[in-house]
Amino acid sequence: MTRYLVRRLVQTVPVFFGATFLIFVMVYALGDPVAALFGDRGPDPATAAALRAEFHLDEPLWRQYVRYMGRILTGDFGTAFNGEPVTELMSRAFPISFRLMVIALVLEMVIGIALGVVTGLRRGRPLDTSVLMLTLGVIAVPTFVLGTTAQYLFGVRLGWVSPAVSPDPTVTELLLPGLILSLVSLAYVTRLTRTSVAENARADYVRTAIAKGLPRRRVTVRHLLRNSLIPVVTYLGADIGTLMAGAIVTERIFNIQGVGYQLYQGILRQNSATVVGFVVVLVLVFLLANLLVDVLYAVLDPRIRYA
Repeated sequence: MTRYLVRRLVQTVPVFFGATFLIFVMVYALGDPVAALFGDRGPDPATAAALRAEFHLDEPLWRQYVRYMGRILTGDFGTAFNGEPVTELMSRAFPISFRLMVIALVLEMVIGIALGVVTGLRRGRPLDTSVLMLTLGVIAVPTFVLGTTAQYLFGVRLGWVSPAVSPDPTVTELLLPGLILSLVSLAYVTRLTRTSVAENARADYVRTAIAKGLPRRRVTVRHLLRNSLIPVVTYLGADIGTLMAGAIVTERIFNIQGVGYQLYQGILRQNSATVVGFVVVLVLVFLLANLLVDVLYAVLDPRIRYA
């Protein structure tokens, strides 16, 4: 198990530097950070040349990347569009988005896997058909429609929650946004679990366990569910990074000043330091989430660690 984990850790190093280099190239090669500082008023050539020399933008791109990664390793992510260090924006945004992501992920796992197991064991019955139609409807409706409808119904009409969260929201305030954020992924988890459970329920090892007289509940939990969770774990691992970075619509609806909000502001104001800094951390989140998935693979199926 240790060798398997070390091998996976070593594999993440070139992926991290390769992904961050591509992001750096796309942001800095396709835009002009100096021109973005002046907005619609373009700087005079002398000022622009001086600024490019000061920020080392006149150097080759690979050297700029090495210099930038060197600063990141010392904790310097540059300055944001409002003059604040990017690290200060991160210290406020990432805890909020992390709480939102955890709420959404828990809802996905608890509700999605439970519905998937129940419908997978009752394939073709009315409950199965109803859940499939419901999940298809959730997937078809855009997130901004679900979010604004829930905000109006529960926040304005019924007054159960606040329509917009506070700058430092509590877990209670994030329950409704977390539910909206998780709905589409919850539907996919339900359908994925259902398909996997229904397929594995006809496997020989399940029939053998039942023939040996094992309790139905033990067969479902210890044998059927354990093998059926591998594709679900794959999806959930990739979804962690998506929930952290892809919550722009949900955060805009409920005025949540998390990672999606800060990325949106950075792109809107063409602030390269903010965009690259946040995305570099998100790449690290993606890699750690996938490393966790690899470890869970080995726990669910010991054969994988020896592959």
